[in-house]
Amino acid sequence: MAEVRAKKALGQHFLTDLNIARKIATSLSGGSVDAPDKVLEVGCGMGVLTQFLLQREDVVTYGAEIDSESVEYLHAHYPEFAPRLTEGDFLKMDLREVYGDRLKIIGNFPYNISSQIFFKVLENRDIVPECVGMIQKEVAVRLAEPPGSKEYGILSVLLQAWYDIEYLFTVGEKVFNPPPKVKSAVVRLVRNNVERLDCDEQLFIKVVKASFGQRRKMLRNSLKAAFGNFEGREHRFFSMRAEQLSVADFVELTQWVEENK
Repeated sequence: MAEVRAKKALGQHFLTDLNIARKIATSLSGGSVDAPDKVLEVGCGMGVLTQFLLQREDVVTYGAEIDSESVEYLHAHYPEFAPRLTEGDFLKMDLREVYGDRLKIIGNFPYNISSQIFFKVLENRDIVPECVGMIQKEVAVRLAEPPGSKEYGILSVLLQAWYDIEYLFTVGEKVFNPPPKVKSAVVRLVRNNVERLDCDEQLFIKVVKASFGQRRKMLRNSLKAAFGNFEGREHRFFSMRAEQLSVADFVELTQWVEENK
């Protein structure tokens, strides 16, 4: 069948450079030939990355693809992959139910849902030890940024709490069809050794989101909007802004909020 038409509504930009596809495929660690790792490719498109994953003997590759035209193309060109390819929305999948208790994730992620994909990884952090994704460069920078930077935000803090994040390499616009208007980048997330944060994890997420909700304001004002004024009690971070706090600082702040809310 003919090539798949890129659909703007799905944020599709098909990678055409085989060297970059190979480089992305080899950026993900594998198991062994005797005990291969289970890997899910999100958004397989026309299989440019899939073909290199299928060549690896240390991984078993599964696919999630929402576009029926792409699914048809993949069935025609990679019949051996068809039984492990699911037509559906990755964001709505129950990963544990479908793939079990350990799953690595890889993909040339659609820009319009890349943040949602990372939130999904975060929700499944107990079963996802590693994730390699090509995303918009500015999002990649944001994920990997340390505290104190303007790009550092909600996703930076939440992902860095449970993953070590590495910005691997930048990818130019011309290696895609159609070319996006921005540069891309590949990042790798590897689960760190934090099993549980030293605070209420749901409250931690609320505190981080509230802190960045009004990121130009001091934390005193941002948290007041979400939790009230704590009866006039103050924390040492209240005169700071959200982007100045590390993951450990947010854990400390969460503990304080829990005691004082």
